[in-house]
Amino acid sequence: MTERKPPGVSFESFVDKQIRDAQARGEFAHLPGAGKPAPALTETVYDELWWIKSKMAREGLAVLPPSLALRKEAEDTLAAAAVAPSERMVRRLIEGVNVKIREMMSKPPPGPPLGLKPYDVEEIVRDWHERRSGPPAADRA
Repeated sequence: MTERKPPGVSFESFVDKQIRDAQARGEFAHLPGAGKPAPALTETVYDELWWIKSKMAREGLAVLPPSLALRKEAEDTLAAAAVAPSERMVRRLIEGVNVKIREMMSKPPPGPPLGLKPYDVEEIVRDWHERRSGPPAADRA
């Protein structure tokens, strides 16, 4: 705990003395970022949430409205289904994301509109089979 400022000592000199004493004790020697340049400021406008955004970037976090997060998940699921090793896996992936899409469609949107409807599982499975088999034999020749 810091000591109290003695009467008759200016605040500035009291603080300066505390800083000098802490430096002499080595309390600033192993702080995170010591010896590294200060991070460059990327935004010219002051943002009072800069430290939250910086922490989220360091931790690899992103916060999207639920509808946008589901759009991203649906896009990733379609990509995963395209390279799935089996028809069963394709069906499981697409049916799983369809459940989430239907659930989101049944509620009022908490953010931007979803803009998706459930996928036709049979159509995606048919496309998957076509990609797996490649072009017909007549086209290969």
